[in-house]
Amino acid sequence: MDPFARHIANCNNGHDLAGLPPFRIGAAQVGYVTRPLAESLGAGPEGLALPDGAALPGLVDGLAAQGLLRLRGEEFDVRESCDGPVLARLDRGAVPAFGVIGQGVHVNGLVRGPKGGAEGLRIWVGHRSRHKPVAPGQLDNLVAGGIPAGLTPETCLLKEAEEEASLPEALARQARRAGRLSYVMRQPDGLRRDVLHVYDLELPEDFTPAPHDDEVERFELWPAERVLAVVRDTDGVKFNVNLVLIDLFLREGLIDPASSAGQALRAGLDQGPR
Repeated sequence: MDPFARHIANCNNGHDLAGLPPFRIGAAQVGYVTRPLAESLGAGPEGLALPDGAALPGLVDGLAAQGLLRLRGEEFDVRESCDGPVLARLDRGAVPAFGVIGQGVHVNGLVRGPKGGAEGLRIWVGHRSRHKPVAPGQLDNLVAGGIPAGLTPETCLLKEAEEEASLPEALARQARRAGRLSYVMRQPDGLRRDVLHVYDLELPEDFTPAPHDDEVERFELWPAERVLAVVRDTDGVKFNVNLVLIDLFLREGLIDPASSAGQALRAGLDQGPR
């Protein structure tokens, strides 16, 4: 397998939905519940259906009390589609178990060479805390985070930029939307149906990001070729950050987007919810 494509395949191992009963709110199918949750809730093969979102918080609290969920104290919006109306709110820790769409923001921190373009391009990478429950110690984007309930990608970007990398708001506002990626991934706690809103932020040579919380241990500025080699040759980058970086490599021409391999990679970056 193409060394970049393996990361896309790893994030898209969940398209076979056999054994995952659907989860509906009203007429809208918003997710897929895990079999243990379906059995605990007495849901049959037709799945779990709620008349509206009002009962969901109590339902989730009951499951957590049984030890079937580990709550994180942060709510996500529940939608049928990425841009659809909010039908309920769900604790982030329960999102995979209910298979609802999770949305996040990822920011590539870029420093250009004197000629601009990809020549001399450098990329800020974050070293995730070794105490993180997900991908401890692995490499991350300059800024990345799930979008909490009630926030847009843009407002989440500003919040995460200050919290994670000490980016002044005026500088963070210069981030340019670069696209949207998606994938469907089975994990032990359920199904991740994720949408990543990707931004590029051109940073001046004299700016150094600094950790502002316990999410990241440190930031380092690497030549783009070094980042590409780490993605290509290792598993040192957080699983979904690989997708964000492959997208960047294609847009910058570090991977030829017109080649058959490049076209296959591009198609593979949009396999999830929309």
